Amino acid sequence: MERPAWAPQGIDISVPSVSRMYDFYLGGSHNFEVDREAARKAMEFLPGLPKIMQANRAFMRRAVRHAVDVGIDQFLDIGSGIPTFGNVHEVAQAADPKAKVAYVDHDPVAVAHSQAVLEGNDGTVIAAADLRRPREILDNPQVTELLDLDRPVALLLVAVLHFIEDADDPRAAVAELREALAPGSLLVLTHASYEGIPHFKDGAAGTVGVYKNIRNPLIMRSREEIGRFFEGYEMVEPGLVPMPEWRPDVSQAPEQEDPYTFSGFAGVGRKA
Repeated sequence: MERPAWAPQGIDISVPSVSRMYDFYLGGSHNFEVDREAARKAMEFLPGLPKIMQANRAFMRRAVRHAVDVGIDQFLDIGSGIPTFGNVHEVAQAADPKAKVAYVDHDPVAVAHSQAVLEGNDGTVIAAADLRRPREILDNPQVTELLDLDRPVALLLVAVLHFIEDADDPRAAVAELREALAPGSLLVLTHASYEGIPHFKDGAAGTVGVYKNIRNPLIMRSREEIGRFFEGYEMVEPGLVPMPEWRPDVSQAPEQEDPYTFSGFAGVGRKA
């Protein structure tokens, strides 16, 4: 298998990566045939997966612009994947050139690719750390040198919590991060769910199986379970809703969206 020039050394390009699969769904170029193969297999069960990922990314952009509008200029994006086109730093820095973005991922593939993508941008860092161990993130020198955690931060947990099993207690991890953030900070979150998926469980179960096979189990949670991650936050209007319904751009009415984009939930909470 030929290694493209942009592929970081030391990365096994024969194993699928969740980050690169996500990049493929979004139409990006930071993926290999092994990733495309796994993604196509998942799409056999849920053909709307790219639409779901695009809705996820569109929500993230709206939420980042909202954060800048309410005066936040610091972003902590955990489980960031590969920050290719239209990601947090591009959106935030377009709205506020002084905005700073710390990306965090535990996947060495995502970290190595991110270093290449972010080269030369002084307002961003990529740190290798795991959401399951929040203290590692909060004490990471790259994060603490860039962000001032005594001021409000927008914490992004976008399409990441559904990769953390209940045995690893994701709610405790989210609560520990909340405690460390200053009042006025935001939690920006999306999460996969069986609720809202066209054809309900049959197709989705097949997709879950694909992720399990590449050792990245996908944990579907109910709206009620997802809502518990916002304990200690005041929900920003319109609350926890399907992604297209969170403050849609005027040009795109939710009813025009592909039915698949209503799979899963999105929300923003503010720490009082």
